Amino acid sequence: MHEITMAEPSRDFLAMWQAAGNHIQSFFQDGLESWLKVDPRPPFLEHLSFRLGNQVFFIRVEDVEERAEVPGNREGLLSVAEGWNGYPCLMPMRRTLRGWEPDRPGWGMIDLRDGKRINPSMLVTDDPVAMTDWELLDFAVQVVRNDLKQRGCEIMSSHSNPQVDPNIWFVADMAKGPEWVVVRAARFPERQAEPPANLKAIERNVAHMSRRGHFASVSFASADDPEGPLWRGHGAEVFFEGLEPLTQAA
Repeated sequence: MHEITMAEPSRDFLAMWQAAGNHIQSFFQDGLESWLKVDPRPPFLEHLSFRLGNQVFFIRVEDVEERAEVPGNREGLLSVAEGWNGYPCLMPMRRTLRGWEPDRPGWGMIDLRDGKRINPSMLVTDDPVAMTDWELLDFAVQVVRNDLKQRGCEIMSSHSNPQVDPNIWFVADMAKGPEWVVVRAARFPERQAEPPANLKAIERNVAHMSRRGHFASVSFASADDPEGPLWRGHGAEVFFEGLEPLTQAA
């Protein structure tokens, strides 16, 4: 298991992170709309991630002078990229008189695995790419997050790492405190995802923070062919019937 950083990021990192995001945005006339992670809050496996066509890119920014404190680690970056069948990218950054800037030309990204420059626009193809289980779980987490936001809840944190539970922490009522959600995804013809076998252990592990837990099942089917595979970037039908309460505060 790789370490997942939960500490709040430093001011230097936030400035570096913002500069990297702005640099990527500059390659798109109307801005990039397919961001996956664009929130500088923990947990950190990657610092930024986005989808372009049928490819996904996960980015870790690093100070070439190794002075700025940067959350997460390269092992986490490689883990999430492998889970999504995507590209693990490093973006070396340098502090200049103008502020933080990419240290490499072009997109400023290199492949963690071999150090080669990455140009995302050159890697997009017309080939269909199947959604991985990690990718589908991320989709499910987004569905639940959106539902919670529509209900007026405040999202404290969320992630789609299948090795870590719960997936979402939120507050619905300040007087009652934080609540949590374990999310699982299913593919058609399954309409209901199975809760994890260690659900009781999860409840015990987080009881010191909250006894208000929920399980969320989100099922997906291809919008083009309900019995066909789920392709990255293609439409999908979503089946979500709300949260299933697990525990209540004493």
